Amino acid sequence: MSAQKRVPFIGANWKMYLMPDQVIPYIETIKNQIPKPSETQVMIAASPLYLWPLLKHAVGSDVIIGAENCDYHDTGAYTGEVSPKALAEIGIQYSIAGHSERRHYFDEDPTIVNKKVHALLRNQINPIVCCDETLVRTETNDGVHWVVSQVIAAFKNVSSTDALKMMIAYEPRWAIGTGITASADEAEEGCALIRQTISRIYSPEVAETVRVLYGGSVTPKNVKALMAKPDIDGVLVGSASLDPDEFLNLIHY
Repeated sequence: MSAQKRVPFIGANWKMYLMPDQVIPYIETIKNQIPKPSETQVMIAASPLYLWPLLKHAVGSDVIIGAENCDYHDTGAYTGEVSPKALAEIGIQYSIAGHSERRHYFDEDPTIVNKKVHALLRNQINPIVCCDETLVRTETNDGVHWVVSQVIAAFKNVSSTDALKMMIAYEPRWAIGTGITASADEAEEGCALIRQTISRIYSPEVAETVRVLYGGSVTPKNVKALMAKPDIDGVLVGSASLDPDEFLNLIHY
């Protein structure tokens, strides 16, 4: 599959910012103003508190409602966690896993992220796995290569068929929530390295199909340059997604 066939993907990650009285007006503002899903897919990833009302108000529109996180257990005595099975049963089709903030503040190591990937896949939810520029040097018969170790860990024991259901978001930690974005060339370099890593795990054909996103202080001002790069198939948007009008400007870059 050629790169031209990878449908652009723009995801909002609200984190823990918006309050209950803001959620419904937001979805009502944007839901009839987004592109056709064949042109660009648009997702809002929100707190579990808001998922059910968002799903109800998104009915009839092309807005995807996704989860920001989940546990890797389907059920059990895990107070405060979010069941991936429950997410699937209410209609969630995408969830972020391994966001930089989860890794940094909540000590989610690569093994935990991989468990979450498998939990999402077994519940028919498409994982959006975040990683930074952590690299590892590998030596094979055809030479020395640099690959993204967090990608290798996240895809451990994932079949090539399931790998096609996943997206990878390159998020340099220094760009998350700082207002400092990687340049378009720096972002492309990271995303190209991720695609190279997927190619080495699976095949060039899988690597050409899996969508690779960039996340880290994305704004309406820099999104066009980012999306023009051949290995950047979309973006995850933090603070610039909190205002519906600003997010619409970004979507229609």
